[in-house]
Amino acid sequence: MSTTEKQLSNQESWKEVVKTVKKLDPKKLEIIKATLPVVKEHGEAITKAFYKRMFQHHPELKNIFNMTHQITGHQPKALADAVYGAAANIEDMTQIMPVLERIGQKHRSLQIKPEHYPIVGENLLGGIKETLGDAATDEIMDAWADAYEVISDVFIRMENELYKTTETEPGGWAGFKDFVIDRKVPESDVITSFYLKPKDGAKLAEFTPGQYLTIKLDKSDLEYTQLRQYSLSDRPGLDYYRISVRREDPRQEGMPPGVVSTYLHKNMNEGDILPISAPAGDFYLDRESKLPLVLISGGVGLTPLMSMLNTMAEEELQKEIYWIHAAVNGKNHAFKKHVNDLASNLKNVKPFVIYEKPTEEDKEMKSYDKDGFITLEFLKEVLPSKDNEFYFCGPTPFMKAVYRALKEWGIPQERIHYEFFGSFGDLEG
Repeated sequence: MSTTEKQLSNQESWKEVVKTVKKLDPKKLEIIKATLPVVKEHGEAITKAFYKRMFQHHPELKNIFNMTHQITGHQPKALADAVYGAAANIEDMTQIMPVLERIGQKHRSLQIKPEHYPIVGENLLGGIKETLGDAATDEIMDAWADAYEVISDVFIRMENELYKTTETEPGGWAGFKDFVIDRKVPESDVITSFYLKPKDGAKLAEFTPGQYLTIKLDKSDLEYTQLRQYSLSDRPGLDYYRISVRREDPRQEGMPPGVVSTYLHKNMNEGDILPISAPAGDFYLDRESKLPLVLISGGVGLTPLMSMLNTMAEEELQKEIYWIHAAVNGKNHAFKKHVNDLASNLKNVKPFVIYEKPTEEDKEMKSYDKDGFITLEFLKEVLPSKDNEFYFCGPTPFMKAVYRALKEWGIPQERIHYEFFGSFGDLEG
């Protein structure tokens, strides 16, 4: 089954799952509709109260949630967007299948189970009551309790199907499985690749270019068990999985460094063990499209696109592939030689480089095509046509700039594909 067929098959089967979930009582549905604007307005405050309550009552869940994202405010906003989106479409949640799939894939990779949902529900409702105070009447709270039951039932059923599929496919496994770091290779001053092989020597589960792994760090010198997703950065069909990790230094004063990325860079070496869950994700390369392929990345956002590029290069398809990568400078630029070598051997691969702050060496070597930031004018300059499939990934400001440029250019939504670990809707904001 092709990637496209598999994706459509998943979505069709999940639509059937959603359709079998019980519907909300009409009176309670009207209450949800009437209170949605208030919940949206106070969404982040509600979810911050939720996390505070939940971690007080269930501190063990700090071993599942990304605590750095709690500090930055990323996690509360992501949850607020997800809750609002689900509630707004509660009459027919098949209308938001891409969002449901994205959340379901992430939950499966993190090993979220049915028993977690009542805990989340109790504390989420508590967060609503705490934030809205007397405005949250018993009638309103009862309606939202039923709405949460409907929403959680959808996710539990979808995720059960994902667990079954993952565990029964060739090479698949349940939970987290031990992998050995076979090689650790610096790719730039800030990015290092980890080549992972199963400790038991078993067959590797297949994945689609663009998907990610979840790794688990359970170390005595870390305060919590840490779970993180990293995109697979090489093609399927090899005897290893590869992730390429950027060391996340603090980007502004007072913000914490990346706990896991720093630990991987400094403390994990060849021969060490990393538990990982099976590949997941809804960011797929559509190999059936006949249109030219445009891969646009910023910084470490090149990792899922590298998997796509290597896959296409291995299959030696003749359609045009445009590789556009933006980095701070040559010192931060990973896989540059690899991409240039591919372009030398495959005439249909055309690379372009943008450096935000090129070094003097970069300038002397003339090793980039543009300085500054990506723009629509640059895309029009290097792409002979706008009739392409566009895939992009990178930091949030970069993603927003690319998305705005593509929409301004008139690219249809169905030809815009992106991987985004941030809050849903941020690109459109």
